[in-house]
Amino acid sequence: MSMYDAINDECGVFGVYSDKVSKLANTVYYGLYALQHRGQESCGIVVNDGGVFGYHKGFGLVNEVFNPENLAKLPKGKIAVGHVRYSTTGALTAANTQPIVVRHVKGPMAIAHNGNLVNELELRRNYELKGAIFHSTNDTEIISYAVTESRLESGSIQEAVEKAMYKIKGAYSLIIMSAQKLICVRDPNGFRPLCLGVLPDGGYVAASESCALDSIGAEFLRDVIPGEIVIIDKNGINSITTHCNRKTSLCIFEYVYIARPDSVIEGSGVHAARIRAGRFLAKEHQVDADIVIGVPDSGLEAALGYSLESGIPYGVGFVRNRYVGRTFIQPGQDMREDSVKIKLNPISDVIKGKRVIMIDDSIVRGTTCGRTVKLLKEAGAKEVHVRISSPPFISPCFFGVDIDSKDRLIACKKTVEEIAVSINADSLGYLSAENVVKIAPNAKCGFCTGCFTGKYPIEVPKKMPKDKFESKITQY
Repeated sequence: MSMYDAINDECGVFGVYSDKVSKLANTVYYGLYALQHRGQESCGIVVNDGGVFGYHKGFGLVNEVFNPENLAKLPKGKIAVGHVRYSTTGALTAANTQPIVVRHVKGPMAIAHNGNLVNELELRRNYELKGAIFHSTNDTEIISYAVTESRLESGSIQEAVEKAMYKIKGAYSLIIMSAQKLICVRDPNGFRPLCLGVLPDGGYVAASESCALDSIGAEFLRDVIPGEIVIIDKNGINSITTHCNRKTSLCIFEYVYIARPDSVIEGSGVHAARIRAGRFLAKEHQVDADIVIGVPDSGLEAALGYSLESGIPYGVGFVRNRYVGRTFIQPGQDMREDSVKIKLNPISDVIKGKRVIMIDDSIVRGTTCGRTVKLLKEAGAKEVHVRISSPPFISPCFFGVDIDSKDRLIACKKTVEEIAVSINADSLGYLSAENVVKIAPNAKCGFCTGCFTGKYPIEVPKKMPKDKFESKITQY
């Protein structure tokens, strides 16, 4: 995506329960590698060695944080959990790396979390007034306090998790490891994906996306149901479904951009959903042109769909530098702008003298899209018509995508025609909010489109800045 104007998501979670003691760190490593697109700031692995947790965490990509030496130092075990992070809340500090490890009177616990809470400020203040000391500035530590508090008065970890779910509100897909169990939890709305798989040699695996199951040879079992608590232990797999009574609202942006195209979420393939988005775009925003191209990577399938529907030839208009990470995920505007400059290079032989339709998945501020249009015109494109496979962003996201202010959104300041002028496009068209929810027709869930419509499935704060904990600390 060229989307780093800039908003960000996300995190990826991965957990494994094996029937036998083995080198699970290597399994988690490959699972996290497959989820690298969901977070590039930090990552970590925690292994349960008979109730003693060994872990390694750090800043950077999976293959930068982990090497044969530190993987070898992690113990063997039957349970392990891992995490890749982008900081939608909380600063980039060592304390915010995950999984978070907690030790309390009833035993150790490790938590990996994807999503954002909407009542975290209230919860954190309440815990601090009770004497809690926070070492991080992310939502995950608040969840750990909620679970620990309930665990002290509960007979089991799953009972404690169930009680904690009545306290926390918002988006959370969790993998929690105790001394004996692996617990998988999805919030009642199902904002973020979470799925289960079966290991070929016995045991189970859980992951944010099915592509991570494929990477370790696990067989997809099913999605975790929104509101469900899945318990995996020596007795096999069981679940608690007392929270499954809400209208579901998976983030539609998982299909538009976040998820890997080879993943299947809630029964719908991401690749097919993006092609379908392109087909809808062609129906909604026709234009005479010579070629359709996509901005790598998440614009490619939508471009193919546009071409198939319109009959205009599909072409490869850009070469992407594969050694530059997803600009959408990287922190810091200066870093993003430097990355964009070297990320894409237009193929002049393909576009010179042509009327080009350029497909991308979204526009945030418009600076990156404008730069991409400029690249095409400098390479000789006669016209550049921009088509976006999602609606305009007009509202913040409170559930894990880093859109924290309308001030960052060009669609809140300009009309579509004015945006086209500002990015120097000959025309501009967005996929409608009506059709974006139709791109995954086989999905067994509803969708959240709050960032496109301003209508959220649950009550949200009036404002939630990314540095919410840092800015509040002086008030306590």
